[in-house]
Amino acid sequence: SVEPTEAGDYKLCFDNSFSTISEKLVFFELIFDSAQEEEEEEEEEGDGWVEAAQPEDTLDVKMEDIKESIETMKSRLERSIQMQTLLRAFEARDRNLQESNLGRVNFWSAVNLGVLVVVAFLQVYMLKSLFEDKRTVRT
Repeated sequence: SVEPTEAGDYKLCFDNSFSTISEKLVFFELIFDSAQEEEEEEEEEGDGWVEAAQPEDTLDVKMEDIKESIETMKSRLERSIQMQTLLRAFEARDRNLQESNLGRVNFWSAVNLGVLVVVAFLQVYMLKSLFEDKRTVRT
Protein backbone atom coordinates (compact mmCIF):
# COMPACT_ATOMS: atom_id res chain seq x y z
CA SER A 1 0.00 0.00 0.00
CA VAL A 2 1.31 3.40 -0.96
CA GLU A 3 -0.20 6.64 0.21
CA PRO A 4 0.56 9.34 -2.37
CA THR A 5 2.19 12.32 -0.72
CA GLU A 6 2.75 14.42 -3.82
CA ALA A 7 0.75 14.99 -6.96
CA GLY A 8 2.30 13.74 -10.18
CA ASP A 9 3.60 10.59 -11.82
CA TYR A 10 4.91 7.63 -9.85
CA LYS A 11 7.26 4.90 -11.04
CA LEU A 12 7.36 1.23 -10.04
CA CYS A 13 10.64 -0.67 -10.10
CA PHE A 14 10.79 -4.47 -10.09
CA ASP A 15 14.22 -5.80 -9.10
CA ASN A 16 15.56 -8.88 -10.91
CA SER A 17 18.81 -9.17 -8.97
CA PHE A 18 17.87 -12.43 -7.21
CA SER A 19 18.46 -14.52 -10.32
CA THR A 20 18.63 -13.39 -13.91
CA ILE A 21 18.59 -17.00 -15.16
CA SER A 22 15.44 -18.41 -13.60
CA GLU A 23 12.04 -17.55 -15.03
CA LYS A 24 9.72 -15.30 -13.08
CA LEU A 25 6.13 -14.21 -13.42
CA VAL A 26 5.29 -10.79 -12.02
CA PHE A 27 1.78 -9.53 -11.38
CA PHE A 28 0.83 -6.26 -9.81
CA GLU A 29 -2.46 -4.46 -9.34
CA LEU A 30 -3.21 -0.77 -9.10
CA ILE A 31 -6.29 0.21 -7.14
CA PHE A 32 -7.12 3.88 -6.91
CA ASP A 33 -9.25 4.57 -3.88
CA SER A 34 -8.92 8.32 -4.30
CA ALA A 35 -11.09 8.38 -7.42
CA GLN A 36 -13.74 10.27 -5.43
CA GLU A 37 -12.47 13.66 -6.62
CA GLU A 38 -12.63 12.58 -10.27
CA GLU A 39 -16.16 11.27 -9.79
CA GLU A 40 -17.24 14.60 -8.29
CA GLU A 41 -15.86 16.42 -11.34
CA GLU A 42 -17.70 14.00 -13.66
CA GLU A 43 -20.88 14.49 -11.65
CA GLU A 44 -20.66 18.26 -12.06
CA GLU A 45 -20.28 17.89 -15.82
CA GLY A 46 -22.85 15.11 -16.25
CA ASP A 47 -25.56 16.42 -13.90
CA GLY A 48 -26.88 18.99 -16.35
CA TRP A 49 -29.83 16.76 -17.15
CA VAL A 50 -30.86 16.69 -13.48
CA GLU A 51 -31.01 20.48 -13.31
CA ALA A 52 -32.80 20.71 -16.66
CA ALA A 53 -35.53 18.31 -15.52
CA GLN A 54 -36.53 20.59 -12.59
CA PRO A 55 -37.94 17.74 -10.47
CA GLU A 56 -40.46 18.29 -7.72
CA ASP A 57 -39.33 18.06 -4.08
CA THR A 58 -40.63 14.53 -3.54
CA LEU A 59 -39.20 13.41 -6.85
CA ASP A 60 -35.87 15.05 -5.99
CA VAL A 61 -35.38 12.80 -2.97
CA LYS A 62 -36.16 9.72 -5.04
CA MET A 63 -33.81 10.81 -7.81
CA GLU A 64 -31.04 11.37 -5.28
CA ASP A 65 -31.66 7.90 -3.83
CA ILE A 66 -31.57 6.37 -7.30
CA LYS A 67 -28.45 8.31 -8.19
CA GLU A 68 -26.75 7.19 -4.98
CA SER A 69 -27.65 3.53 -5.57
CA ILE A 70 -26.39 3.73 -9.16
CA GLU A 71 -23.09 5.19 -7.97
CA THR A 72 -22.80 2.49 -5.31
CA MET A 73 -23.53 -0.17 -7.90
CA LYS A 74 -20.96 1.35 -10.26
CA SER A 75 -18.23 1.30 -7.61
CA ARG A 76 -19.08 -2.29 -6.65
CA LEU A 77 -19.03 -3.37 -10.30
CA GLU A 78 -15.62 -1.73 -10.78
CA ARG A 79 -14.32 -3.55 -7.72
CA SER A 80 -15.71 -6.87 -8.97
CA ILE A 81 -14.02 -6.28 -12.35
CA GLN A 82 -10.73 -5.69 -10.53
CA MET A 83 -11.18 -8.87 -8.50
CA GLN A 84 -12.03 -10.92 -11.60
CA THR A 85 -8.95 -9.59 -13.36
CA LEU A 86 -6.85 -10.51 -10.35
CA LEU A 87 -8.34 -14.02 -10.22
CA ARG A 88 -7.77 -14.44 -13.98
CA ALA A 89 -4.10 -13.51 -13.52
CA PHE A 90 -3.73 -16.00 -10.65
CA GLU A 91 -5.45 -18.69 -12.72
CA ALA A 92 -3.14 -18.04 -15.69
CA ARG A 93 -0.06 -18.24 -13.46
CA ASP A 94 -1.25 -21.47 -11.84
CA ARG A 95 -2.16 -22.99 -15.20
CA ASN A 96 1.31 -22.25 -16.61
CA LEU A 97 2.87 -23.84 -13.53
CA GLN A 98 0.67 -26.93 -13.86
CA GLU A 99 1.45 -27.34 -17.55
CA SER A 100 5.20 -27.12 -16.94
CA ASN A 101 4.88 -29.63 -14.08
CA LEU A 102 2.89 -31.97 -16.34
CA GLY A 103 5.69 -31.88 -18.92
CA ARG A 104 8.30 -32.74 -16.29
CA VAL A 105 6.17 -35.53 -14.80
CA ASN A 106 5.59 -37.05 -18.24
CA PHE A 107 9.32 -36.92 -19.09
CA TRP A 108 10.46 -38.55 -15.86
CA SER A 109 7.67 -41.14 -16.05
CA ALA A 110 8.90 -42.12 -19.52
CA VAL A 111 12.49 -42.35 -18.21
CA ASN A 112 11.36 -44.54 -15.29
CA LEU A 113 9.33 -46.75 -17.64
CA GLY A 114 12.37 -47.19 -19.90
CA VAL A 115 14.58 -48.12 -16.95
CA LEU A 116 11.92 -50.55 -15.70
CA VAL A 117 11.71 -52.31 -19.08
CA VAL A 118 15.51 -52.57 -19.36
CA VAL A 119 15.78 -53.99 -15.83
CA ALA A 120 12.98 -56.48 -16.57
CA PHE A 121 14.77 -57.78 -19.67
CA LEU A 122 18.07 -58.00 -17.77
CA GLN A 123 16.44 -60.01 -15.00
CA VAL A 124 14.83 -62.41 -17.45
CA TYR A 125 18.17 -62.86 -19.24
CA MET A 126 20.04 -63.42 -15.97
CA LEU A 127 17.48 -65.98 -14.74
CA LYS A 128 17.61 -67.87 -18.05
CA SER A 129 21.39 -67.92 -17.92
CA LEU A 130 21.29 -69.48 -14.44
CA PHE A 131 19.25 -72.45 -15.67
CA GLU A 132 21.15 -73.08 -18.90
CA ASP A 133 23.26 -76.18 -18.93
CA LYS A 134 26.54 -75.24 -20.54
CA ARG A 135 28.07 -78.68 -20.26
CA THR A 136 28.46 -80.54 -23.46
CA VAL A 137 26.88 -83.97 -23.46
CA ARG A 138 28.65 -86.63 -25.53
CA THR A 139 26.64 -89.50 -26.70
